[in-house]
Amino acid sequence: MRRNQKGFTLVEIMIVVAIIALLAAIAIPNLLRAKISANDALAKSTLRSLSTASETFATANTGNYPSDSTSLTGATPPYLNTEYCGTTASGFAYTCTFGPGTYTFVATPVTVGTSGTTTFTITTGGVLSP
Repeated sequence: MRRNQKGFTLVEIMIVVAIIALLAAIAIPNLLRAKISANDALAKSTLRSLSTASETFATANTGNYPSDSTSLTGATPPYLNTEYCGTTASGFAYTCTFGPGTYTFVATPVTVGTSGTTTFTITTGGVLSP
């Protein structure tokens, strides 16, 4: 005897779970691609900031480029607020090379295909190359 029983059947619950799983299977890869794209854009932006800081330093110092990253972060006021050289941020490892009259900044993905798509390099004059 069933008297006014309320609730969902097992089949109804399984259908809802299957629909949620299908939506997750569609959405998760798109979210991961968006995150990789955002990391790539941030790496390019960071390299441009490093380059702009170095070019501004050279302009203020009679054409002499900085000899190290502390010249950019330790100035008053600083040319760059954050130390990126030798650090990892948002899935990219940053390396900086300073020489007389030149600089090279490189952003390398920690895991290619997961944290970023390619290595980006910017050199003296602000020339960015993938």
